[in-house]
Amino acid sequence: MEQPPDFVNQEKYGHVCLLHKAIYGLKQAPRVWFDRFGSFLLEFGFFFRTVDPSLFIKHSAHGTLVLLLYVDDIILTGSSDQLIDLFIAVLHTKFAMKGLGALHYFLGIEVTSVLDGLVLHQSKYAIDLLDRALMRDCKPIHNPMTQKFKTVTDSIALCDAHTYRSLVGALQYLTLTRPDISFSVNYVSQFMHAPTQDHFTMVRRILRYIKGTVHHGLHIQHSSTLDLYAFSDADWAGYPQI
Repeated sequence: MEQPPDFVNQEKYGHVCLLHKAIYGLKQAPRVWFDRFGSFLLEFGFFFRTVDPSLFIKHSAHGTLVLLLYVDDIILTGSSDQLIDLFIAVLHTKFAMKGLGALHYFLGIEVTSVLDGLVLHQSKYAIDLLDRALMRDCKPIHNPMTQKFKTVTDSIALCDAHTYRSLVGALQYLTLTRPDISFSVNYVSQFMHAPTQDHFTMVRRILRYIKGTVHHGLHIQHSSTLDLYAFSDADWAGYPQI
């Protein structure tokens, strides 16, 4: 750390300010906060998986607690309300925190409670994406990609490659709750280095599909099992790039 330009104290040239609170502008702030909060959780009996260091789990004779940490946003759930309330009381003795109640919105993902479970969707994020692409009033379409698509190899190079990469990157985050567009988004992601007009037309088609399915999402039922199922209908035999 160094004193900021034009604010250097010549009498104390090598000194810096002692911070009593974290400042978001400092690059070190999120890392220091994560180390501090993570150390507390580990001391309290939580553990984390190396595949996702931000997910902390605690098993005890009284039940299970699961905590997800993203900078200063926290999701907490557990096997009983009493166990959750006790842990929240402990958190308030260690940190200055504000409870926001039941989960409704987290990192662009909206959570809606229904009778038989939860629905995860990104409707607001999808609408904002359409606004960014200037396609809020576009005509919707029924599928994100033509059934038999063929990329023209001599298509004209896209002048504004930055816009293409920005939209495709945003679409990648949308696939968290929209597996129906995973294949088409993965396909257009393969041309980030040198997109063409044809590739941009494909991106616009995906956005037109999103326009008509903006409220689609994942329905997690109370009776859902922990088994994972994968389905694929990609026509590898007819893939035009092979």
